[in-house]
This record gives sequence, C-alpha cells and structure tokens, in this order.
Amino acid sequence: MILVTGGAGFIGSNFVLDWLAQGGEPLLNLDQLTYAGNLENLASVEGDARHLFVRGDIGDSELVAGLLRQHRPRAVLHFAAESHVDRSILGPAEFVETNVVGTFRLLEAVRAYWRELPEGEARAFRFLHVSTDEVYGTLGPDDAAFSETNAYAPNSPYAASKAASDHFVRAYHHTYGLPTLTTNCSNNYGPFQFPEKLIPLMIANALDGAALPVYGDGRQVRDWLYVGDHCAALRRVLEAGRPGATYNIGGWNEKANIEVVHALCDALDAAVPKAGAGYRAQIKFVADRPGHDRRYAINAGLIERELGWKPAHTFETGLRRTIAWYLDHAGWVANVRSGEYKKWMERNYGDRDGLRSALPVK
Repeated sequence: MILVTGGAGFIGSNFVLDWLAQGGEPLLNLDQLTYAGNLENLASVEGDARHLFVRGDIGDSELVAGLLRQHRPRAVLHFAAESHVDRSILGPAEFVETNVVGTFRLLEAVRAYWRELPEGEARAFRFLHVSTDEVYGTLGPDDAAFSETNAYAPNSPYAASKAASDHFVRAYHHTYGLPTLTTNCSNNYGPFQFPEKLIPLMIANALDGAALPVYGDGRQVRDWLYVGDHCAALRRVLEAGRPGATYNIGGWNEKANIEVVHALCDALDAAVPKAGAGYRAQIKFVADRPGHDRRYAINAGLIERELGWKPAHTFETGLRRTIAWYLDHAGWVANVRSGEYKKWMERNYGDRDGLRSALPVK
C-alpha cells in the first residue's frame, strides 16, 4: 500500500485515478477536503476496495501516526498543499500552516514510523514530496531554464512556503537519512483543476459570456505540463528515483499567458461557436498581481536521462483533451463554482479595474 496526501485535489486526484487505472497496489488517501479538495473527483473509484479515503489534516500528528501504524505503507506521496499564488497574497497564514508546519509534522510522523520498520522495508521506503518550479523565482527572457541546481529565490508567499517545505524534506534526508524524493513541476493543466487557475477559469468564463481577465500585458511565460504526464513522471520517480534526489518535471512547452488564452479562445470557437464576435472579444487586461514573476521554464533533462521519462503530450494535444473534459463535465464545474468560490472571485478580481464582469454570471 501507498499513502497519498491531498488525493482529492487536482493533481492528487489525477494521480489516484491514474495509479488505480494502471493496476497499482491499494492506496490510502488522506485529504482534509478544503475548498480545492473534492470527492466528486474520485467518484469513478467509489466502491473500489483498493481506494481507502480518510478525511483528515496532515498536521494532525496523532491521526497520521495511527494511519501509518495501521496500514504500513511502503511509500508516502505528499501532494497536500495550499497552491494558488493569488490566495497566498490575500492570506499567507494558511500557506505557512499547511505547506510548512503541515509538512514538518508529516515528516516527523513518517520519520518515527520509518525508524521502526524492519531493515529491508526501511531501505525500500520512500517519501515523495511534490513541489513547484516557483521556488526558483523568476527568469529573464534569455536565461537558461531552471535546473535542479538553481538557487531558490521564491517571490510569493506561496512559493516561499513551498521552498520552506522543500528545505525541510532535504534536511530530513541529510540529517536523519529518511529516503526522500522531491519533484519540482511546472504549470499543470487538465481535468479536475479548480477554476481559479488560468485555463479552467478562462474556459468557464468564456462559456458564461464573462470577461477573460488577463494580468498585466499577458506576456508572463510559463512551462505547461499536462497533468497525465506529471502523474506518469511521479510513478517513474517513485519506482526508480535516487533517494535524496530532486527531479524537475516539465512539459517543454513555454507559452505566454496571452498565447494560452488565445489558443483557448480559438479552440472554443471551433468546438462551441457563438454568434457574433469570437471568444477573444471577451479578453480584458487587468491590473497585474503584486510581485508577478515574469518567466518560469523547466529543464527536464535530468529525469529523462536518469529515468527515461519525457512528456507524451504537446501543449496542443493536452489542451484539446482538457477542453473536451470541461465541456463534458459542466455539472462538475457548476458545483465547484458555487459558494465560497464566488466570494473569493469577487475578493480577488472585483477590485481590479472595476472588473465585476470577470465574475461568473451563472
């Protein structure tokens, strides 16, 4: 058995579904079900005896210790995190509590469990920590892409909290010998992504006839990684990664935000045409967020050389799959865009150039 934290969130739920579809062994899924955790993501495995879900906090040391003793996982995959930069700017305390304190408490519980394992089980055990490229800071237009040896230079409260968690994982390997693995991934997209992130937000607002809010001049560059490719990379790292190593996972798809929005609009024009002007007419440039990093880029050469992984999807093929999923799952989108999500959207976008039209109208 493996233990997955945050397995009801975007990347975590995709990993759980992918793991079970690939015939992986049973897994224990620990998720607190905050705003971005959604059991509806896992509806297709409801009743699957290989999937055991427990609602709980990674910072609850007694709970985690009990689950480890009871289920004796051979590995822990740590997805659980607060992950949205805008939310970290508006309220950084939750990011410190979950990403830093929560990871520390999880590491302590795992270290105590690992120390009591028989020698062979202890040697085979792995703690895989899923992190982000944002810990490396920002790049100039001609700078080389981030490699695993780049110095950390986080620029948002979110990035700082993830950098701190990365450092704790590294320290627990070097100080205590805990067999850790760390992955730093680029911008994920795909099914089940909460619609505060760029691609699902633009799809939902476009179909609603609402404004498509683009920060600043829209020339911020990100590397885009289809979530299914990310899951495949994580399986490979868990299988063959070197204890103590860090692996950057990227899609080799650098795109400016405005390019992504244009591609989405054009794809929606073809898939769901509307009368009059195309979806690009709904684009509205809004005030940039504070400290917005200009460019991220991932050099994913190490994981390809050592472990033989590289992404299977181009941005174009991944985007087609993503749009098709959201068009086919309008009910899921409607459910997650109710209640607290609407309040947050108004708080984040409502005071940017008077952009009330960025809010969902349904």
